Amino acid sequence: MNERYAGKNVIVTGSGTGIGREVALQFAREGANVVLHYAHSSAGAESAVEEIKKMGRKATAIKANFGDVEDVKRFGREAIAFLGKVDALVNNAGITFNKPYYEVTVEQFDMMYNVNIKAQYFLGQVIAEHMEKNGGGAILNVTSVHGVSGAPEHSVYAGTKGAIIAFTRSIAVEMAHKGVRFNALAPGSVQVENYYKACPGYDPAESQKAMADMIPCGFQGVPSDMATVATFLCSDEARFIVGQTIVADGGTTALMSLIRDFRHRSDCAFGADYLPGVKPVERK
Repeated sequence: MNERYAGKNVIVTGSGTGIGREVALQFAREGANVVLHYAHSSAGAESAVEEIKKMGRKATAIKANFGDVEDVKRFGREAIAFLGKVDALVNNAGITFNKPYYEVTVEQFDMMYNVNIKAQYFLGQVIAEHMEKNGGGAILNVTSVHGVSGAPEHSVYAGTKGAIIAFTRSIAVEMAHKGVRFNALAPGSVQVENYYKACPGYDPAESQKAMADMIPCGFQGVPSDMATVATFLCSDEARFIVGQTIVADGGTTALMSLIRDFRHRSDCAFGADYLPGVKPVERK
C-alpha cells in the first residue's frame, strides 16, 4: 500500500459508518494517524479505531453533537490535542432528509442546516486556523450530487449540499495563499448502511441491479470508491487542485436526463440532410 500519509495526522467526521468510516480506514492504510468522529453509537467508530491501531497507527474516536456549534468546536480542539498537528480534515458528517416541500417544518430545516452546513463550516474554521499556524494542510468538504442536480422531496438536503459547494469555493480562494487547500467531494449513489434504515426491504443486490440500468458506468458505488478519491484530494499529489468540487458518481450527472436509454444507439439521425455520410434512420 502507498504510504503517502506516513507520519501525517487526519480527522474524519461522521466516521462511524459508511463513507466516513471507509475514508478513515483508507487514510490509515496509507500511513496516517486518525481521529474519528461519531454522533450516536460508538460501535462503528471504535471498531475502526481498533483496526487502525492494528496497522500500527495512532487513533481515537470522539463523540460530538454536530447540531451544536460549540460542541463542534470542542471536538476540533480535542482532535488537535490528540494529534498534535493536523494535516488533513475530511468534513464528512451530515444527515439526509426527504420530504415534500409543503410538509417541511422550520425545526427540520434548521436541524439540517445546523448539522450539514454550520458544523462543517465552523469545524473547518477551527482546523484551518490551526493548519495555517502549523505549515498548512488540506480540507475536503463532502457534499453530494444533490448539490448540482435536482430530485423531488430533497429541497432542504439539496440546499445544504449546494451551499457547501459555494462556500468551499469562496473559502478556497481566500485560504490557498495561506497554505490551506479547500476542495469538495460530491458522491453519487453509494451503497451505505443508511439505506437499510431509510428504505423498507432494502436489498443491496437488487439496488445494484436497478442502478446498473441508470448509471452510465453500470454499477452503484461503494464507500471505497469515495475513500480513494478523498485520500488523493487531500494529498500533495493534488496540490494544484483548489476550490473544486469533484463529482464521483459513475457518470450520473454527466448523463442528459432527456436521453431515453444511453446503452443503445439512438434511432434518430440528426444531420442527415446536411452532413456527408449521415443517412436517415430506416423506420421499422
